[in-house]
Amino acid sequence: MDFEKLKTDMLKFRNDRNWELPHDPKNLAIALSIEASELLEHFLWVEKEQINNFAEDKLTEISEEIADVFIYLFYLSYGLKIDIESAVQRKLVMNAIKYPIESNDGSINKPK
Repeated sequence: MDFEKLKTDMLKFRNDRNWELPHDPKNLAIALSIEASELLEHFLWVEKEQINNFAEDKLTEISEEIADVFIYLFYLSYGLKIDIESAVQRKLVMNAIKYPIESNDGSINKPK
């Protein structure tokens, strides 16, 4: 992934439409939550076996919701001047300390 090009493309799309003003942190956080809920809706009342066999059109719809979540997350982090790449790297280090490999017993439960 060329993240720099992607950032440039997302900002150009937004700026060409003069959406900078309504894209304040509060509105972006709300939009992000709504888009995440739209993503979640695809999995409501669906069994694991069904998910593994989603049709191509269903996966396309899901990919569009994932893209919406990513775009709003980027706009939010950009507007707050948070370097999302650095934030993710820091969080991975923190999580590695909090959840060392040795504590993983293969279950879906977080270690205590």
